[in-house]
Amino acid sequence: MKTRIVIPTVAPEAYQALMNLEKYIATTSLTPTHKELIKIRASQLNGCAFCINMHTADARKQGETEQRIYLANAWREADIYTEEEKAIFALTEEITMISNHVSNEVYENAARLFSDKYLAEIILMIITINSWNRFAITTGLRVA
Repeated sequence: MKTRIVIPTVAPEAYQALMNLEKYIATTSLTPTHKELIKIRASQLNGCAFCINMHTADARKQGETEQRIYLANAWREADIYTEEEKAIFALTEEITMISNHVSNEVYENAARLFSDKYLAEIILMIITINSWNRFAITTGLRVA
């Protein structure tokens, strides 16, 4: 693949703005498990090999099991996720595939399970990883 633009070099202020959102996410009350499941599932949906590789490794370091990582792609059929995790997966899918919109059913289920603040943090995490996925795919970041 031809070398593509290096955004941190040519637009460092924009890159820093995205990094600031990432820094905010790090300060939220989201559990490490919830963060990594969101990152893995959105990255799978977007087909971002760079991010899938990074976040599955991060999840393992945080104690996530291989089985739960492998089954994230088929979470509806797996009984190993909590009700909250399934709500997070559903919301992640609908926000990531936004052209289909976020259904009232998925949103209301998440709102029932989480406080407003936690739900806002989930939504911001999903938006953030989608930004990183688009960044990595568009600029041609490759798994080392």
